[in-house]
Amino acid sequence: MQAEIIAVGTEMLLGQIVDTNGPFMARQLADLGINLYTETIVGDNPERLEEAIQLADSRSQLTILIGGLGPTKDDLTKQTVAKHLGVDLMLDETAMKQIAAHFKQAQREMTPNNWVQAQVPAGATVLPNTIGLAVGGFSEKNGHGYLILPGPPREFEPMVTQFVRPLLAKTYHPDEEIISRVLRFYGIGESRLATELADLIDQQQNPTIAPYIKADEVTLRLTARAHTDAEAKKLLDQTEQQIQARIGQYFYGYGDDNSLAQVVVTALKAQHVSITAAESLTAGLFQATIGSIPGASEIFNGGFVTYALAAKASLLDIPTAQLEHDGVVSAETAIAMARQSKAKMNSDIGISFTGVAGPDELEGHPAGTVYIGLAFKNQEPVAQLYHFSGGRNDVRRRSVMSGLSLILRALQAENK
Repeated sequence: MQAEIIAVGTEMLLGQIVDTNGPFMARQLADLGINLYTETIVGDNPERLEEAIQLADSRSQLTILIGGLGPTKDDLTKQTVAKHLGVDLMLDETAMKQIAAHFKQAQREMTPNNWVQAQVPAGATVLPNTIGLAVGGFSEKNGHGYLILPGPPREFEPMVTQFVRPLLAKTYHPDEEIISRVLRFYGIGESRLATELADLIDQQQNPTIAPYIKADEVTLRLTARAHTDAEAKKLLDQTEQQIQARIGQYFYGYGDDNSLAQVVVTALKAQHVSITAAESLTAGLFQATIGSIPGASEIFNGGFVTYALAAKASLLDIPTAQLEHDGVVSAETAIAMARQSKAKMNSDIGISFTGVAGPDELEGHPAGTVYIGLAFKNQEPVAQLYHFSGGRNDVRRRSVMSGLSLILRALQAENK
């Protein structure tokens, strides 16, 4: 089974945007045991797109076209595919209702060209768009499959995960159950993970083990194939046990869409533990990250942004003399910030961030020097020293991730 990807959009040829959909789709195909032959980028030109489709027909059994499904005149992917298949475009009633409801809710007048987003080639299986308006579709002709998918990643990725993967599995592997499990790790780098799991990765067959590097974390996608769901899950369980035995201390959760912040908020809610924060170099980024998770109000009432020394003194009631003596970039100040924020907000946990985001030094400390303080329930407050690399925002982001990890580990340790 061989597939090709055709990414459609002149903006990619001009370097105005970077294609992230192709790599994402490639990973899904690998999980499904479908070989990706090549990826082609084509501008918004129907003649060149038709040439690319004909070439794909000559050497592959599945053509995946990504982008060009919008309402503007240069969005011609579905029109070109319909012509290639010798069929008309049809309107999907469910998609039409979704589009109409969208414009009604936004209190905007809908122009007729928006109906194009509800069209697919006649006879196609409609793939719903849970985020945007343009539906996708899957057509077959003479043993060849054609997928048309939206270009915006925030629409493309959910459509692939929720609808395309099951459809391809059912279409091309009808006698097999293919199940994936994503393990998420924080605090271990790509090279260390590869070293710890080298033999498992080198010997992989079924399940397969695919590591993916994301910002500040590593994920592993395990994919098993078997005749039954139970057999596939058993294979996944056995492989996960081997992995957890080696690097389980860095594991924090499951799933493609799960995040460390989501896991922490969920754990705090489950244990009925409240949290607050006092932030210096992160300037509210930790609190914004917590607040971005639905339901965070159950465990987070508010906190402090104390960027300057004077703010630490006035908002947290830390004596100015103490701050000047210890320095704002110090374990003592991190502990005082965590302790005072916890007391002032009457929270179960107080966490603090102070340090040097860069690019310049502060108090003789180089950029990337960060102290994170943690006042956890009735335990004695502690501070952890980190040395982060990267630019200013990299340091701030990694500080937040490390703070989340500290909280999760403390919660897990208490439950053991």
